[in-house]
Amino acid sequence: MAPHPFIRPATEQDLPAILDIYNEVLLNTTAAYVFEPHTLEMRQRWFQELKSAGWPVIVSEENGVVTGFGNIATFRNKPGYRYTGEHTLHVHADHRGKGIGRALLQALIAEAHRCELRTLVGAIDSENAISLRLHAECGFVETARMPQVAWKFGRWLDLVLMQLLLPGPKTPFAP
Repeated sequence: MAPHPFIRPATEQDLPAILDIYNEVLLNTTAAYVFEPHTLEMRQRWFQELKSAGWPVIVSEENGVVTGFGNIATFRNKPGYRYTGEHTLHVHADHRGKGIGRALLQALIAEAHRCELRTLVGAIDSENAISLRLHAECGFVETARMPQVAWKFGRWLDLVLMQLLLPGPKTPFAP
């Protein structure tokens, strides 16, 4: 069995590796409904926005090489959703199938607890059976299936929303 991947907070120095992973996903999979590769400047802006809002960005690392990344971000930009986060995670193509996605997801769940979220949402392409199964095994439940909401690679794609209910804050409040 492979050793448990080392998970840590991402740093600015990780952004080129995160960019490479993300762009491979964009160009070759339906895991993200984005068409054009991102630039390093775009990833830097993304990183700064998440960090300044207090959201976590994490990476998995093996022998000093970033093998995957994940983050939690705002689910919807409305005050009533303040205790709901949406997560993203992607694993480098050469490191898939080694348990890295599970380790990242478990670390993101721990971060969601730390952020006192009530709900953690994953938006997953319906054809991504591995991710759907992983999320189910980690306690996520399918709460919506949205047929043909995206177009990529010359076909319509269905989006599955999965959510994990968490304890949330001890004393929730509305601003």
